Amino acid sequence: MSKFSWRQILPLVLAAFFVVGSLSNIVAPRSIFEEYLKWGYPHWFHFVTGSLELMTAVLLARARTRLWGAALGCTVMLAALATVTVHGEYGHGVAPLVVAILSIVVGWIAWRKRLAAGSVVAA
Repeated sequence: MSKFSWRQILPLVLAAFFVVGSLSNIVAPRSIFEEYLKWGYPHWFHFVTGSLELMTAVLLARARTRLWGAALGCTVMLAALATVTVHGEYGHGVAPLVVAILSIVVGWIAWRKRLAAGSVVAA
């Protein structure tokens, strides 16, 4: 039986989170749609958010693009955090903050792997 580490599983769990977030933003039930309008975003902006989240999931799923996925995911979550903070909805900021931190962790791991692979190639 092979052994999986959290470094292998975390990016895939994060990708799954972004898939679910993407689908909920693209489909946008009335409650989500109304929140976007309440925050001052155009009526179509939930598609932008959902598309960026889906792109993040795809990038996180592949080791070669994981660093880009982590960067995009962190950016999307920081934008979400800024939105809810500006509107005083601090309770809604916990999930974006946690996911942004996890995206930074995944990005850091991917960056270190790239550096290690580069030093092996250079040697």
